Amino acid sequence: MALKEESQELNEVEEKKQCEEHHDFIIGGTKSDFSCFHCGKSFTQKGNLNVHIGESPYTCKLCGNNFSRKESLKTHMRSHTGEKPYTCLQCGKSFTRKGTLNTHMRSHTGESPFICKLCGRSFTRKESLKSHMRSHTKEKPYTCDQCGKSFTRKGTLNSHKRSHTGESHKESLKTPVRIYTGENRFICGQCGKSFRCKENLDQHMKIHTRDYRFPCHQCGRSFTNRNHLKNHVITHTGKKPFMCHHCGKSFTLKGNFKVHMRIHTGEKPFTCDQCGKNFRHKVTFNYHIRVHTGEKPFICLQCGKSFTRKGNLEVHTRVHTGEKPFTCLQCKKSFTYQRDLNRHLQTHSGKKLQCSACGKRFRKRSNFKNHLLIHSGERRFNCDQCNKKFLLPSHLQIHLKSHAYVRPYLCSLCGRRFKWLGSLKWHQKICIVRN
Repeated sequence: MALKEESQELNEVEEKKQCEEHHDFIIGGTKSDFSCFHCGKSFTQKGNLNVHIGESPYTCKLCGNNFSRKESLKTHMRSHTGEKPYTCLQCGKSFTRKGTLNTHMRSHTGESPFICKLCGRSFTRKESLKSHMRSHTKEKPYTCDQCGKSFTRKGTLNSHKRSHTGESHKESLKTPVRIYTGENRFICGQCGKSFRCKENLDQHMKIHTRDYRFPCHQCGRSFTNRNHLKNHVITHTGKKPFMCHHCGKSFTLKGNFKVHMRIHTGEKPFTCDQCGKNFRHKVTFNYHIRVHTGEKPFICLQCGKSFTRKGNLEVHTRVHTGEKPFTCLQCKKSFTYQRDLNRHLQTHSGKKLQCSACGKRFRKRSNFKNHLLIHSGERRFNCDQCNKKFLLPSHLQIHLKSHAYVRPYLCSLCGRRFKWLGSLKWHQKICIVRN
């Protein structure tokens, strides 16, 4: 109740101020200018003068946040009262700020006015362009206070910090926390993702709390968001209105169609700020980031081994269950992994690839291609930290661990950690003798 009264009081003060300004305008603009005592610059409004001299006289009584303008305080109060006066006429979604509504409208119009001058990519928000520019400038403003490593995105830094604390992704989800900072940033206390609006954080929190309130009456599946439910219902109609003019493939959702178009355009909008690698899909990009942060959120409950992807964990569990879902149709032999079946099938084909330089034969084309690099001597895979070059990408990946601070291999006997599995095995031979 106190929130609404304070918000109403601010509205009345604002109306009174507008009436005074209107009255001054009618009688000929007798209202005096506001001048800066330091440089003499004049302003027509006191709020503009406050911004200029760095004063923040308007304080929120609820959270202590300070503001230079009374209008900014009034807008801020909506984060406490929950008031959303600006509504989109097309989808009915409401917002606390008019600027946020204007940005949202671009999702309907398709307008992306902020264009990168270096690569031509366009964005709906100025902040998104600013963040994107760091992929060109290599600026990394977010630095880890423990090891000094820097990152382009704050979320990447938060993920990296878990490698120091030893906290797994699952452990961080145990205590739901909402944090509000003085920078007008709403941060998820579970995964470190930040939002400008409280409603966006509230929507995001449903992912962690599993608040599925919107059920599909046709199949029983539930969703956290009404729009997600609407998109899902379309799949039951069988309609696919979005057709690719390159290959004729049709899609139910516009978002899936836009992602598909990247196959033809070659666009890879997601760039890793650590190694410069580009990705077509955001999911693949997120998986890749874990290579640098060392995060492995999916843990096997039977042996404790952790994985960067859920699919890899599911495949790994077959080691414990003994499941062998891949069967050879010719000899009925079964395998745990698809790759093992593919390798086995080559024994039936009898075909082998022969190296013209040394005569060595290979069943797998990938092994044959890697072998040819040995004769060519070409080292195409560079380390971006020390410029050392390698024949194979697997050799580069092993080398990168020498720069990383992550030591994923733990000795169960003494608790010592190692960067490489081979180092752990060698250590355990000595450790067993000592104990």
